[in-house]
Formats: sequence, structure tokens, C-alpha cells
Amino acid sequence: MKGIGVSPGISIGKAFVIQKKEAALTGILLNDPAEIQAGIERFDMAISDAINEVEAIKNNASLSDDDIAILETQIELLGDPEIREGVVEKIETEYKNPNDAVLEVIAVFVQLFESMDDEYMRARAADVQDIGNRILKNLNGQTLGNNKFEPDTIIIAEDLSPSDTITMDVSRVIGFAMQMGSKTSHTAIIAKAKGIPAVVGCSVDLISVKNNDVIILDGLKGEVFINPNQEQLKEYTIKRDAFKQRANSLKALRDVPAITTDGVQVMLSANISGAEDFEGVFDNGGEGVGLLRTELLFMNRDAFPTEDEQFEFYKKAALRAKGKPVIVRTIDIGGDKYLPYFNLPTELNPFLGYRAIRICLDRKDLFITQLKAILRASVFGDLKIMFPMISNIQEIRSAKSILAEAKAELSQNNISFNAAIKTGIMIEVPSAAITADLLAKEVDFFSIGTNDLCQYTLAVDRMNEKISHLYDPFNPGVLRLISFVIEQGQKHNIHVGMCGEMASDPLATLLLLGMGLREFSMSAAAIPEIKSIIVNSSKLKAKQVYKNVIEMDSSEDILEYLKGIIQG
Repeated sequence: MKGIGVSPGISIGKAFVIQKKEAALTGILLNDPAEIQAGIERFDMAISDAINEVEAIKNNASLSDDDIAILETQIELLGDPEIREGVVEKIETEYKNPNDAVLEVIAVFVQLFESMDDEYMRARAADVQDIGNRILKNLNGQTLGNNKFEPDTIIIAEDLSPSDTITMDVSRVIGFAMQMGSKTSHTAIIAKAKGIPAVVGCSVDLISVKNNDVIILDGLKGEVFINPNQEQLKEYTIKRDAFKQRANSLKALRDVPAITTDGVQVMLSANISGAEDFEGVFDNGGEGVGLLRTELLFMNRDAFPTEDEQFEFYKKAALRAKGKPVIVRTIDIGGDKYLPYFNLPTELNPFLGYRAIRICLDRKDLFITQLKAILRASVFGDLKIMFPMISNIQEIRSAKSILAEAKAELSQNNISFNAAIKTGIMIEVPSAAITADLLAKEVDFFSIGTNDLCQYTLAVDRMNEKISHLYDPFNPGVLRLISFVIEQGQKHNIHVGMCGEMASDPLATLLLLGMGLREFSMSAAAIPEIKSIIVNSSKLKAKQVYKNVIEMDSSEDILEYLKGIIQG
């Protein structure tokens, strides 16, 4: 079946199918004391398995402190005696089967917490629902625990959310195939960050896959083969080994500077979610961080992190960077990223609504807390602050005004910080790209977020697989906006980088280089391939590529031309 290749590589393994079915009451009643006792034992076993599963995941050395705190909360709730008493009572006195008993008890507890006046206690409702789901998954054999994955597992699912992946041990996972998704979906970004081949947007055809089916997954071409024949297995085994051999050869470039054959230096940075990702950055030859996503610090918990919690998070990243620059993006929630304890309004078009900088400027208390934490951590490394979703100059000035207040508060309390910390913005809204000449006068740097810039320019929801074919970063309109932003950055002598997925696309490398882009930020695993293209090319060649492309009137022609350049 055909999908969208979003993380390169070829995998051959066995399917593990995650069926995200909405739990429902069955109405099945137990008949005798033996069934009642067996039901209680099944429930207790599901609780025990859930706790063991979370404990095993918690011991994973790569988890951040915040992830560990989330898992500890889950363990505490799983051991709550009131929940067990409620479930056992329904099994014993109402003859409910364990599935129905858990559903009813969890629903009561969720409603109880949601009705409380205290905001913190209301937020606990999401935690209770989460552990209820985990218990049900164990009862029904749908758990994602690391003990359920065999070596060489290929995950098959409708889609995966960020919360799915936090507790999923992917050490034995060699591929992802998703029914939904696009090149910028959560699964795509996570797979690329971990260097795991992935295909998304496989449509309903993926439903036919069963557990333990043999799967060939080609993340390069976006193809998935179910129970292939021996000839296909032989063919793709050779392709897989050749891909791995090339990947290993690229590792030799780790310590080689990204300099073109005619002496143009390019900075290759990484997009990360926390300090624990730095090992991958340096192993792949990254020279810093072009995007530290801070929203994951706020997700999968029951309250906003305190200033001190945030400070420790940013401090750890600054220290792990060993003097390399780290661009910290202020919280970017809304759109498809929600917080269980922050009641965002229900919107018809959330990507066009209350999100990112709009929330920060509205909730100054949250924003200034984050800014103070970043400022405090700035004395431990080369941190920079980046504001997302900027659409006009007034938003920049308002954000800078709040930043000035944060600095004043720290100064009044004799707390050290880098007073000259650099500030920049993401260019991801067309109005910002078009007025880049005006915005450049207000900031120290731009970072082009092609994921949102593309969807807003083309009016295409990048998370909607039905129109994923319309999401096209090589559309001439998108390319002209990108070129204009880079041009204005150079004209006003400010640094311009790119942290969107386009920065990791080998087809785009020479084109962007020819436009004048000098910093590419991407998933760490993508750095070696991009570096290889740069060190084997010249600025002169890149300029010619750009000159040829900008005269073309269709993305089809552009892509065909760029593929010829790479293959030739």
C-alpha cells in the first residue's frame, strides 16, 4: 500500500497493531461466585501489570525529570484504594464484568474532579481518565507497555499522539505505519527525531494488517508491504542493508564542518524537546539547537510548571549544550496541542485561533514566569529567546515589553541573567513573511517555520490526511515567501535560520542554500545527510539551482528538477 514516507529508512519486521477503540459498556453480567472472583483477579492483574509497566518505563534513563514525575503520578493513582473499592463493589454486588465496572467507576471519579471549584483539583480529572484508559488497555490486551514489544516490531496504528509516545519504549521498534498523518504530524516528527523509518497517510487500507504479519516498510518511497513474498523480502533486505551502510558512512562526517567546496560555512542545528536529546545532536554532528520546544514541559501534567521547575529544565539544556547556542521557543500551545489543566476554548479553526504568542500576551502571568526562568538559565549557556506565531509588529513589541518587565523583576531581586540575551521570532504566518523588512528592525534573528508557513499560505490543514497532497512546501508561492524573508534578513543584517521540516529535506538543501540560508535546524538524525550535500556542493551551484527554480511555475516541475540534481 502507498502512503507518505516521512522518516527515511527500510525496515523488515512484525506488526504490532494498536487499535484505539473507544471503551464502551458491554452490558455483560457475571453469573456465579467463580466468575466474580475471576473478574476481581483480572482487575487486580490489570492494575499490577499497569504499575509494573509504568515502573519499567520510569527506569528508562533517557526520560526527562518531567516525564518521570508524570509516571510517578500515574503509579500513585493506579494504587488508589478508593478506585479499587469502587470497582470490586460493582463486580461483587452488581455482577458487572471488569471492563464495565472500571468504566463506570472512572466516569464517577472524573465527574467528581471536574465539578470541583479548585482549578488544580479539576485538572486531576484528566489524570484519572488517563489511568482508567491504562487499566482498560491491560484488561483488553491493548497495552503499549515495553514488555509487549518483541524485537523488530513495526507499530501499526491510526495515529499516535505526543502522550502515546511519552510512555512508549521504542527501543525494539524499527518502524511506524500510520493510517493518518502528514509529513508534519506528531508521529513523523518523533520518528525522524529517533531515526526510525515511518510511513503515514496509508488510509483505511492499513486496517487489514494483523498482529505478527510480516511487514516491509519503506520510509523513502512511502510504501508498506504486508506479508511479502520471498522475492520481495530478498530485494528489500538488500536495499535495507545498503541504506544502513550509507548511514554508517555518513557518520564519518560528524566532526567535519559544514562548509561548501567554495568555502561557505553553514550551521547545522537540531530541533529538540529537552536536555536528554543532546546526545543525539552531538553524535550526528550538530552544532547547536535551532529549536528547543518548551511546550512538552507543560504537557502531560496536572498544573503549570513553576518558575523553578522551568528554570531547572532550561538550565539543564544550557549546560548540556557545552557553550553551543540554544534557541528556546516560548510556549506554543493551541492548535493541535492542548493542556488538560488549561481550558482552551473550543474553536472551529484552532490553528487560526487562540494559540502560541496570542495566549502568552493574553496570559501575561504565564508568559512572564517562563521568561524569568529562561533568563535565569541564560547565565549557564548561550540561550536565545524566540517568540512563535508572530503576525505583526505590535505583537513583537508587546512581547519585548513583557521581557523587559521580567528582566526588571530579576534585577530588583539581584538575580543574575544575561541582560543582552538575543531575541528572535518564528516566521510562520504569511503576514510576517511579507513584512519581514519591518519585523527585522525589531529582532536579532528570524527562524522560518515552514510547517505552519506552508499550511497558512496554501490554506491547507497540515494534519488533515484527506488534503495532504495539497500541502506543498515547494509551491512557488511558498518558495517566494521564504526567499523574501532570507533576503530581508541579509539586508537588515540579522541572522536567518529555518527550523521547519523543509530544513531536513535533501531535495530542498541546495535550493535553500542558493537563497542564502545559512542555518538549517532539523531532527538530529537528519543532519548527516544534509551535511553530505553541503560539503559536496558549492555556493555557485546552489545559486544556479535557485535561479532555475524561481523561474518555474509549478511544484511538479520544481520537484522533478531537484530530484534530477540530487540523483545526478
